[in-house]
Amino acid sequence: MTRLTLNGNAISLDVDPDMPLLWALRDTLEMTGTKFGCGMALCGACTVLLDGAPIRSCQTKVKDVAGRKVTTIEGVAGKVAEAVQQAWVRLDVPQCGYCQSGQVLAATALLTEKPAPTDDEIEAALSGNLCRCATYHRIRSAVHEAARALGG
Repeated sequence: MTRLTLNGNAISLDVDPDMPLLWALRDTLEMTGTKFGCGMALCGACTVLLDGAPIRSCQTKVKDVAGRKVTTIEGVAGKVAEAVQQAWVRLDVPQCGYCQSGQVLAATALLTEKPAPTDDEIEAALSGNLCRCATYHRIRSAVHEAARALGG
């Protein structure tokens, strides 16, 4: 039994502790907002926040999140997350949308740490999140817009 805080709620997961967190989220908890992309931590589709920092859930074992705080796209909340989500909608960022949960979580983590990031900082923070539709310009613009909305 692995205990953790998921989206603000204390839970216990009765799964193999070596199971990737991604599969515990999707298959056991039926939280499908976190996507499977490559399975090798290269694309960012499986990004979740672990104690506020973006991680790849496809390569993170359930035992590695014991006692920690995991936030998925279903549970991301607060002033920064709302600003990011609103900017995403206003600028019509997603095209196919598959990568967007990871992009939103990575952007939220970035703006929590750096309220007024430069283009280089945005690209560095989101570089592990691939977008097959190449909406990178809209993603960067949305991060800047969210930063402005937050006063950064």
